[in-house]
Amino acid sequence: MTQPQSVTMSDGVSIEGDLDSDYESILTGDAVEFIADLHREFTPRRNELLQRRSRRQERIDNGDNLEFLDDTEEIRTGDWQVAEVPDDLQKRTVEITGPVSRKMVINALNSGANCFMADFEDANSPNWSNTIEGQINLRDAIRRQIDFYDDNRGKSYELNDETATLLVRPRGWHLNEKHIVVDGEQVPAGLVDFGLYFFHNAQELIDRSTGPYFYLPKLESHLEARLWNDVFNYAQDRLDIPRGTIKATVLLETIQAAFEMEEILYELRDHSAGLNAGRWDYIFSAIKTFRNRNMPVFPDRSQITMTVPFMRAYTDHLVQTCHKRGAHAIGGMAAFIPTSDPETNEEAMNKVAQDKQREAEDGFDGTWVAHPGLVDVAREPFEKRLNGKPHQKHRMRDDVDVSPQDLVNFEISGGSITEEGMRTNVNVGLQYIASWLYGIGAAAIFNLMEDAATAEISRSQIWQWLHRDDATLEDGRDIDRDLYDQIVDEEMDNIRSLLGADRFDEELFDRARRVFDRVAADDDFPEFFTLIAYDELD
Repeated sequence: MTQPQSVTMSDGVSIEGDLDSDYESILTGDAVEFIADLHREFTPRRNELLQRRSRRQERIDNGDNLEFLDDTEEIRTGDWQVAEVPDDLQKRTVEITGPVSRKMVINALNSGANCFMADFEDANSPNWSNTIEGQINLRDAIRRQIDFYDDNRGKSYELNDETATLLVRPRGWHLNEKHIVVDGEQVPAGLVDFGLYFFHNAQELIDRSTGPYFYLPKLESHLEARLWNDVFNYAQDRLDIPRGTIKATVLLETIQAAFEMEEILYELRDHSAGLNAGRWDYIFSAIKTFRNRNMPVFPDRSQITMTVPFMRAYTDHLVQTCHKRGAHAIGGMAAFIPTSDPETNEEAMNKVAQDKQREAEDGFDGTWVAHPGLVDVAREPFEKRLNGKPHQKHRMRDDVDVSPQDLVNFEISGGSITEEGMRTNVNVGLQYIASWLYGIGAAAIFNLMEDAATAEISRSQIWQWLHRDDATLEDGRDIDRDLYDQIVDEEMDNIRSLLGADRFDEELFDRARRVFDRVAADDDFPEFFTLIAYDELD
């Protein structure tokens, strides 16, 4: 790690990172002052909400159950709708997601998808250069001043005339940005990502007949949504942008938030663009939340499909809730990367098409893909169902009646823990964490585009299996630390063979193993692996 440069910007504000001429175009005095004001106004509430998360976790550890909230019943029974979204957010049939690297931004905007979610969170390794260069790339893309030349391929990239609608995902409330310090305190990373993007681009986006659109990750309560709503109002007022111009889709990826869907939409109702249903993060959240309770032990993650009871209840409830309130419901990710093998491609594409057909039939208004090659495959089943309409919010899903018990029905019939499943979690977890430490947050592993959610589900399953006496492999072997260490040793060798001596960085993978051991095998359970690994980044 290099020693960061420290630059004092104004009273109480310092930049603990390089500040060359390109970076100065983003970290202007006015922009940094805007970030500092956001920090001073909202960080105390953010800190209290993080403490509230911890207190609720303690209550759950001690036997409390998650329930629909008594004190917000009027919201759930009231007659209200979210505000209408602008024209360029009406049709969101296929959304592509990916990091904010320059080539990725161009390719995603050109992909033919309706929307592109540029990701400062799970698909981004938040080192200083990725964070600031990502802001530069988005600024240039909005102004159509972006291009890229790939020396390895000898190919130039530039924007098509028609591009996807841009949305941006800032980092979650739990993360800090260590390179921007205000009054001796690191600024919440989400305020940095949101603040810099909004400050530089809000008016430009409006002038180009679009707007500042966001995805909000990792929320655990409607109070955290209320905080974002207050941030939005403050920022809009500060820059003379009409309130309600910002639109935000909430990623419903924590099990706590599943009990507050309507309340989250209500808090953001003037700014809401809907909810999104994930998979790995949601399963990870279930394990994390009930890790100290006698919940059923989950089988291999490949066996936890979107049709198992608790996932089915979650997605049905999400579609019903969104459509009841006039909001979009966006489905989950197809992470497959097309290969040169026709047989592999055909099998994977069929699975993607089946999954997207299920989402369309369930009432989702759109879905996610990770690669341009999946856009048409994902779009087809939705277009058949939409029949020319931009969405299917008219489908109220009156057949759905989800109870609190349904949302925590973790029983999965016929599931098993296999050695192959354990090895997959270890191998992919190690490879992803090494990639993240290297500075790449969207990693191609075994023909899938993986992000931080993959590392979280991988390590949380290993942790659960190691810490439960009733977790055994399907062949009857106990899952203990000796077996874990053996598999990690062998998978490190397998990765070395897979990558080859020239590509296998011994020091990097040793660091990745230390992080993985810490988050997958220690007695305590770190909330997020990124909180442990962030100190390793420049």
